[in-house]
Amino acid sequence: MSVDHEHQHRNEPHRGSLANKLNWLRAGVLGANDGIVSTAGIVVGVAAATADRGAIFTAGVAGLAAGAVSMALGEYVSVSTQRDSEETLLAKERRELAEQPDEEFDELVGLYEAKGLSHETACRVASELTENDAFEAHAEVELGIDPHELTSPWQAALSSAIAFTVGALLPLIAILLPTPSWRIPVAFVAVLVALALTGATGATLGGSRPWRPMVRVVIGGALAMIVTFAIGRLVGTTVA
Repeated sequence: MSVDHEHQHRNEPHRGSLANKLNWLRAGVLGANDGIVSTAGIVVGVAAATADRGAIFTAGVAGLAAGAVSMALGEYVSVSTQRDSEETLLAKERRELAEQPDEEFDELVGLYEAKGLSHETACRVASELTENDAFEAHAEVELGIDPHELTSPWQAALSSAIAFTVGALLPLIAILLPTPSWRIPVAFVAVLVALALTGATGATLGGSRPWRPMVRVVIGGALAMIVTFAIGRLVGTTVA
């Protein structure tokens, strides 16, 4: 094997890291989708009640800020809990390796036998991995955790907030740029097109066919805007 070919394969993403990246991308798409739907519902509802651009802008920005902060906090708490659990499991595994190395070695052999290796091959693989890094071998095979790739709660929170904000900007811009009579129709069409794209992208990243998820998210977004439009028109008429 040539040096260039070996270097090329060394730089290719491993299955675990690739799966993590796809999960991050899928989460980003879902965050943007939430931003689109929630902000569209707010601005369409307010636009149905009043033609005042300032009121629509204020409501949209407030909804964007509240949604981004809420998404960030939720993601931070969720990922922090997950990371705490992973760190607890890793600490337990490290302690067991120090106190019961033989039992842990036998357990590793058994795990590889369960994957289909013969006893001799499983022993050889477990022995070589243990000599290299016993803790990492047990963490990945026994726990399914890569100790070098624990998710950062702060990174997850920031990514979620950014994805939500990017998604929320579209309906906000779409409803503020046109003239009053065209605001809601333009925003409605722009939001549905964006939802179709995010639905198809999320499905593709998840490995499924895009049509059904795309139709579901578009119908959901349309219903959300119809409901908030009706409420805004009703409240606006009642207040007026």
